[in-house]
Amino acid sequence: MADPTPLSLAALMDPATLLPWALGAAEEILPRVGWALLTLVLGFWLVNRSLRLSRRLMELRNVEPSLSGFLLSFAGLSLKTLILISVAGMLGLETTSFIAVLGAAGLAVGLALQGSLANFAGGVLILMFKPFRVGHVIDSGAILGTVTEIGVLNTHLKTFDGRTAIIPNGQLANNPVINLSLEPLRRAEWLFTVAPTASGEAVLAHLRELVEAESRIVTEPAPLIAMAGFTELGVQYLVRGWVAADQLWPVTYELNARIKATLDEAGLPLAHFVEPLRIGGTP
Repeated sequence: MADPTPLSLAALMDPATLLPWALGAAEEILPRVGWALLTLVLGFWLVNRSLRLSRRLMELRNVEPSLSGFLLSFAGLSLKTLILISVAGMLGLETTSFIAVLGAAGLAVGLALQGSLANFAGGVLILMFKPFRVGHVIDSGAILGTVTEIGVLNTHLKTFDGRTAIIPNGQLANNPVINLSLEPLRRAEWLFTVAPTASGEAVLAHLRELVEAESRIVTEPAPLIAMAGFTELGVQYLVRGWVAADQLWPVTYELNARIKATLDEAGLPLAHFVEPLRIGGTP
């Protein structure tokens, strides 16, 4: 239906002309307003209802509250904006230019915040797929520490020397991350050199006794005790054993001292230059 034809000033001053025009205009506009109001009320009700159902589903699936809150707020704002644009179109308002302005503004904001958007996308992936959680120890390649907070844009780590590291989520989502808390067992490894004059069989026998006496080293997977190789300084020996993840460092340090004391007491001295201790993992 076409819009009512505008009246001239003289026609507006004439009641005989004004009344039919006003009735025609009301007949034309009121249905639009009614349908627009119905669309607005029903649309907002459906959006709010859908958001409540989505929140319950996210709670049942244990989605992080920070992520669910942001996603629901963003979805609600976007859907309600679309409803308002539709209502404006139903009332006869021009919406093409408005949509174009919104699109240009969104593009400009996206270009200006592309780094933050990458971190946000990384945060969404981390919170949804949970490669690590608060309390886990992770190694990002550059920083090793305990996760204390997972935000939408950044993840906070507490390092083992008491510092707090704030890492962008985009970096964590796009680079390898080692989660040291997922597996219950960790492998400890000792590599050292014994003087070439020492008896290999005697060294291996003492090492077996030490490992068998250490109750924190599990029997499955079985420990490995072997002659690893030869250097100019002497013979290298390798000991590997699996321990509970939280016992890796205590067992490593205590067995260091026991190996040294046992071999010295047995007259099987370590070489003067000891190879750097290598551990099959990090704390």
